Amino acid sequence: MAAVGTLPGAAAVAGASVPQRQRRGGTPSFVAAYVPEGTRLVCGRQLRPAPVLACSSSSPSRPARRRFLSAAATAASSGSAGEAEPQGFAERYPTLVTGFFFFLWYFLNVIFNILNKKIFDYFPYPYFVSVSHLFIGVLYCLIGWSFGIPKRAPINSTILKQLVPVAVCHAIGHVTSTVSFAAVAVSFAHTIKALEPFFNAAASQFILGQPVPLTLWLSLVPVVVGVSVASLTELSFNWTGFINAMISNISFTYRSIYSKKAMTDMDSTNLYAYISIIALFVCIPPALIIEGPQLMQHGFKDAIAKVGLTKLISNFFVVGLFYHLYNQVATNTLERVAPLSHAIGNVLKRVFVIGFSIIVFGNKITTQTGIGTSIAIFGVALYSFIKAKIEEEKK
Repeated sequence: MAAVGTLPGAAAVAGASVPQRQRRGGTPSFVAAYVPEGTRLVCGRQLRPAPVLACSSSSPSRPARRRFLSAAATAASSGSAGEAEPQGFAERYPTLVTGFFFFLWYFLNVIFNILNKKIFDYFPYPYFVSVSHLFIGVLYCLIGWSFGIPKRAPINSTILKQLVPVAVCHAIGHVTSTVSFAAVAVSFAHTIKALEPFFNAAASQFILGQPVPLTLWLSLVPVVVGVSVASLTELSFNWTGFINAMISNISFTYRSIYSKKAMTDMDSTNLYAYISIIALFVCIPPALIIEGPQLMQHGFKDAIAKVGLTKLISNFFVVGLFYHLYNQVATNTLERVAPLSHAIGNVLKRVFVIGFSIIVFGNKITTQTGIGTSIAIFGVALYSFIKAKIEEEKK
């Protein structure tokens, strides 16, 4: 029996029969065979199973065999290299695409905050405005699902039970944020919301029982001091805005806690869609109870008299769409970058929102308020940097 030769990179089917062909007169005998799997790799990749020729000691000339093996290796190398080349624009220019995500995140967030604040000039009903945000977002998701963009992920009772607490906290945080934006200047509301890391650290330490390093606690000192200084001298300060912003911080902290417990393989787009749907049903009852009678009596009539029905509806639609998209893009951006990059981006986003809101609305701020806001933003940046470093070291 002739010896079986091996071609580097060829894979085998175990137990396959070996057909033979032998000629008379001492001519070489050839065996068509498969090589056992996992023997060798060509350019770091395994080839698909392919028959090769093996010869006995009276094999053909060595130059012919070298040409055969060289041709096979060259073909394998070129095929492997072709498969490794990135095909899409996102794979060819990942930095450019990530930069575009950050730009889109900032742009959508700034426009949302400006347009949302303007609505309260003629429609001072933040509970109903919150419902409109979520309603437009849910409508956007349903239309996307109907066209398969993205394809709707299936949901069962187990996942639903995990998402309900997340959605409830999301709903409470969203409503109270909107109430705060309606009551005080956008810049001041975002300054108060800079305290959210403090509540996150407190929840981790005292609720989840996860020790928070001393460096993180120290980085929160300028946040607390900055918000305190800004609050004492803020011209638009009132307790309704301040308290609702603080409740929003607490709600979003609990949302983060429940999100960690809701372990699911669902993609972020579908996950946020389901959370939005549940949150919408949570927000409707309090909106009807608190603002329903006023809206039916004169709320809608007054708003239509000021801006017209067409503009009122279009403004609700645009603001709701911007709200949903900026939250979705923020989630997509988080998936593309490291925690440190996202944390820094989140701090810069808040700076952009505060800066543009002051310019657009012409809010007058005292020197003390400006200093306090700057100190708070610096503290948030320091906290985000230290926390992201700690998370990367754990990995």
